[in-house]
Amino acid sequence: MLNQLKQFQETASQTAGPYVHIGLAPKQAGFDIFEKNFTNVLTGPATKGERIRVEGRVIDGSGTLMRDVLIEIWQANADGRYNHPGDHQDKALDTDFRGWGRACSDFESGVYTFETIKPGIVEGRNGRPMAPHINFWIVARGINLGLNTRMYFSDEASANAADPVLNLVEWEVRRKTLIAERSEQDGVVVYRFDIHVQGADETVFFDI
Repeated sequence: MLNQLKQFQETASQTAGPYVHIGLAPKQAGFDIFEKNFTNVLTGPATKGERIRVEGRVIDGSGTLMRDVLIEIWQANADGRYNHPGDHQDKALDTDFRGWGRACSDFESGVYTFETIKPGIVEGRNGRPMAPHINFWIVARGINLGLNTRMYFSDEASANAADPVLNLVEWEVRRKTLIAERSEQDGVVVYRFDIHVQGADETVFFDI
């Protein structure tokens, strides 16, 4: 059997691009083929919580902007509960909050954006509270497997210091790659979260 296996060559790997937009976000690529397109807006008119915009860029190891990136996020609502049947926390479910979104980086500027709300504290393993955070999944040309990371909030220092996942990152300089800085632009609260795929400032990614 082993000799038979040796005659087969390893299958070539396949990256997610360059046609990731056509398959997963066709409207941005100029193809209006879906009856309902997935969007970067997670909220509805009655969604509870502080409205925020999350924006940033994805940068490769040479410092070059990646303009063909697709990003998905999922997060808890303002009370810290996910809109998923697997979440059994005794917290209110916000039926007007989708909790999941998909966006592509702009072909010109390389900037991605999400319109959402700031999530609440989530109960993690063994009942330990996790600081407010947003989960990210990133795919693009040159990436064989989607990259998973988290975005935490700069104005949640106390909660961040106790977060069990952040504390798995040994070096403080590496933990900082997961912290988004808060600002205000034209009356809108904005959190800036740049993602570095490689290099000295590489974002911490998780194997999940």
